[in-house]
Amino acid sequence: MAKEHSFDIVSEVNLQEVDNAINQAVKEISTRYDFKGSKSSIERSGEEQITVISDDDYKLNSVLDVLKTKFIKRGLSQKSMELGKIEPASGGLVRQPIQLINGLPTEKAKLVSKVIRDTKLKVKVQIQGEQVRVTAKSIDDLQAIIQTIKEQDFDFALQFVNMR
Repeated sequence: MAKEHSFDIVSEVNLQEVDNAINQAVKEISTRYDFKGSKSSIERSGEEQITVISDDDYKLNSVLDVLKTKFIKRGLSQKSMELGKIEPASGGLVRQPIQLINGLPTEKAKLVSKVIRDTKLKVKVQIQGEQVRVTAKSIDDLQAIIQTIKEQDFDFALQFVNMR
């Protein structure tokens, strides 16, 4: 009997890499001339919350650009960041909360599984908690699914794990 192959589609953020990206961004901001005398900071508050603080909207956007660049360099998707609205902070500063998206909520998992079913390939799709499991007899079908998913422009980050 042919062996079944499978993989999981997840949306996960490597929190260690997030910390590394934040540390690198803070270091760059502390050495850059355009931030001299600025009260800019990036902090991770709690598991999945980042707070960016700066003097004004313009500087805040510059800090965000630095952070996004560090995310990319560390292999993190910018789609895993949900930017909150800019709000006033104490001392005339501005603050922007960023929510890290970790996990694949049911409605997003359903969207992914619909895309997979629409391919008409001989695969089985199951939503298991915050991930989607794809199973098939042919490894080629699984690779075709991965390619199809990568070509979709979802507004959330996806990774493929546990390839068996």
